[in-house]
Amino acid sequence: MADKRTIGAIARSTHRGLQDSYSFLKSPRNPFEIKHGLLNLVQNKQFFGHDKEDPHAHIRYFNKITSTMKIPNVPNTSVKLMLFPFSLEGAARIWLEKEPPRSIETWDDLVSKFINKFFPPSKTTNLRNEITRFQQKFDETFYEA
Repeated sequence: MADKRTIGAIARSTHRGLQDSYSFLKSPRNPFEIKHGLLNLVQNKQFFGHDKEDPHAHIRYFNKITSTMKIPNVPNTSVKLMLFPFSLEGAARIWLEKEPPRSIETWDDLVSKFINKFFPPSKTTNLRNEITRFQQKFDETFYEA
């Protein structure tokens, strides 16, 4: 069946859908503008959610970048919440968009959910087990092991 909505109606519904996916962002009392240069820095090193990527390193980098910007009367955490979606791409962006509305209300909530998703406790346990079970084979030098 053909969609009988106007282009304007389709655009408005699409725009509303995008807002809903980031509805966890609390609007600051004072509206503020994100500088283009800061947005470029955040997007310059995006996190995709691949197994080889380190979510802890991504958060450290993101914190370093966002700490360079201070906006009067706006908490730094609001700036971080506003910018974080721009630092994600691929599977990581899909994960954030699938989070239920209003399920993330603070920067700490976001970091906790992000780390648990992309570096779950099971991964920590597996890495710890690999380290503790390390054994040098009889015919291996320490360097080769």
